[in-house]
Amino acid sequence: MRLRPGAVRAGLLAALLAIAAALAAAKPAAARAPAAGPAPHVVIVGLSGLRWSDVSPSVTPTLWRLAGHGSVGSLVDYAVLPLTCPADGWLTLNSGARAQSRHTDAGCGAFPAVHPAGAGATVPALPALIRYNQRFHNDPHWGLLGGAAGCATAVGPGAALALADRAGTVASYLPSVSGLSAAVLSRCPLTVVDLGHLGSTERSVALAAADAELQHLVAELPSGTTLLVTAPGSATRPAHLQLTLVDGAGYRAGLLGSSSTRQPGLVVLTDLTPTVLGWLGQGVPSGLVGAPLTRGARASGDLAATVRWLVGRDTAEQVWRSIHTEFFWAYALADAAVLAAIGLACWGSAPERRRRRALWWRRAAVFAVAVPVGTFLADLVPWWRSAHPAAWLCGVSAALAALIALIALLGTRRRDPLAPFGLVCLLTVAVLGIDVMTGSRLQMDTPFGLSLIEAGRFYGIGNEALGIYGITALFGAAWLALVALRRSAHARPSSRRPALAAVAAVAAFAVFASGWPGFGGKVGGTLAMVPCFVLLLMAVAGIRLNWRRVLLVAVSGLVLFAVFALVSYFTGITGRSDIGTFAGDALHGHAGGLLLRKIGSNLGSLSVSMFSPLVPIVVLVTGLMLWRPAWFGLTTMPLAYAAEPLLRPVLGVLWLMPVLGWFADDSGVIVPAAVLPLALPLAVGLLSATAYRYRSSEASTQEGTRAVPAIADSRRPVPARDLAAGGDRGGEHPGDRWRGPGR
Repeated sequence: MRLRPGAVRAGLLAALLAIAAALAAAKPAAARAPAAGPAPHVVIVGLSGLRWSDVSPSVTPTLWRLAGHGSVGSLVDYAVLPLTCPADGWLTLNSGARAQSRHTDAGCGAFPAVHPAGAGATVPALPALIRYNQRFHNDPHWGLLGGAAGCATAVGPGAALALADRAGTVASYLPSVSGLSAAVLSRCPLTVVDLGHLGSTERSVALAAADAELQHLVAELPSGTTLLVTAPGSATRPAHLQLTLVDGAGYRAGLLGSSSTRQPGLVVLTDLTPTVLGWLGQGVPSGLVGAPLTRGARASGDLAATVRWLVGRDTAEQVWRSIHTEFFWAYALADAAVLAAIGLACWGSAPERRRRRALWWRRAAVFAVAVPVGTFLADLVPWWRSAHPAAWLCGVSAALAALIALIALLGTRRRDPLAPFGLVCLLTVAVLGIDVMTGSRLQMDTPFGLSLIEAGRFYGIGNEALGIYGITALFGAAWLALVALRRSAHARPSSRRPALAAVAAVAAFAVFASGWPGFGGKVGGTLAMVPCFVLLLMAVAGIRLNWRRVLLVAVSGLVLFAVFALVSYFTGITGRSDIGTFAGDALHGHAGGLLLRKIGSNLGSLSVSMFSPLVPIVVLVTGLMLWRPAWFGLTTMPLAYAAEPLLRPVLGVLWLMPVLGWFADDSGVIVPAAVLPLALPLAVGLLSATAYRYRSSEASTQEGTRAVPAIADSRRPVPARDLAAGGDRGGEHPGDRWRGPGR
């Protein structure tokens, strides 16, 4: 069975248009910050560990009623460590920046003691905690929340931690909710209430008690009060998305959002302090990382449906947490096992053995390359609603990957052995690019995608998908260039312009979708991809490298990043973005803390697991293999380079891209480590397919379709222009002229 190439192209285009339409339709209406003036009274109620799965009309009737009146959303409680304890949450509210009490990721420490003193209280440990947090370089504004209102009342120990000044002093304090009254709530513009925390045992009893206290508080609220109910931190593991709701003017029956996340129904802990400052009519200090909460329309007017959607999002997060590492290991080990099994089954140096081994390696590699795009497309199916969401995610991903690989193999011409890889890579970069430009919905909670609980990124290309995105974009562009070069060889006069235009088009799409602050805003992607695309363009154009050109290549990514950052900061046409914020901080001399955090995170990636230090060794060895295959006794690689000279620089930029991502991205060695299960099979498949051409031999009808080597003799490579299957090229190949500096 063979599909016509035109049908394959039409089918792929139709699929991409369908995906784009589905993503555009799923994108909610833009959320906006309420335009109401300052609220006369603001009340913050915190119940650490509270999730949307805890809320129901029967167990928590007060919370359910407030959720129906107000705007709801999920809260990402990530401070410094994955385990964000209640004290961490209250300290973050205090300062408007991520902060942490003294504890490890294994468990929470003792809550800082609060000592009542007259009408107020003191937190003796706060000055020491301020010194402790200096090591994290998050630039907290200590005492920001308590000082914003002029007069503020704290109720409970967590509230005291939130309203204390730098010396640990709280001006107005009540030890418990029992002392609250309408007079107390009316006394100050800001009141913060700590209802305690929910543990893993007797949760329903604690929920009922907290809801009863909340009912008493709501009954005493002054008119015009804006009420924020949230969950600062949690004392239990694993981490969950937690509850946040706002009831007040401008927040009626909606869905919370924030420019920090660009995701409907999702806010982060650092968004709460600037939001409260805005409600109180106070300005937000420069350098504060959070953004005010916005209100958007609910997809469904039914509160129960909205709560089910929020609970489903947390379910997807728990699936990501439980299978993420295992999925990567299964992917990598399956690659190694299948490629090794093929090598053993077709062991031998005879030409027929080599041809058969190359044929099966090519087929297996196409399936391996299709796995990432299959996982992203799996998010088009609501697998998180099933009784076994992890099994459904993996099953749908595997089925889609197999379908894509089969279409690519059956629908491409055998005289172009690289076509399946080119099509799958172009599909991957198109799906990810369209997804990034329409809200990054397909990357949420997929194995290579974004984790909300980890709070690294909420939109754009994730750290683990960066290498996949860059490598597939580069090879997709390279394959289009090879196709254009073959076609132009038959034209008179021949021209490289179509090939250069193809590379430039893919580069513009990939870099703009990933790096533009209004879309992905991925700094590491811009710094890593732009130099590689410039090198690829030079290789296709046949331009020799010298040290001046190497310097131009090296700064190309930095230049484009600077352009993106300055445009975002000075014009605001991209909306609020991390890149624009960094540009402002850099221009005002406040970027040092961020750079130190990025450098520390990059270096820390070497100790994420016991295998992390092996990644640089693997990267170095693979680079040496590509550069000097004879050192390792590799025979297929020289044959492939002779059959397709442009393949050497193409593989070079495919290797270089994740290496640059390693140094440019704060995730460090995670970038090359995450792409290895795709990159290694891709390289094996490309080399095998290029060293041995495949075509249909009419003269051998009894043998059927078989592999025809791109070499006349297994011991001596033949130039590309003399290959039996290479008659579609003539003259000098651009890859013959592309050389490194000094070569």
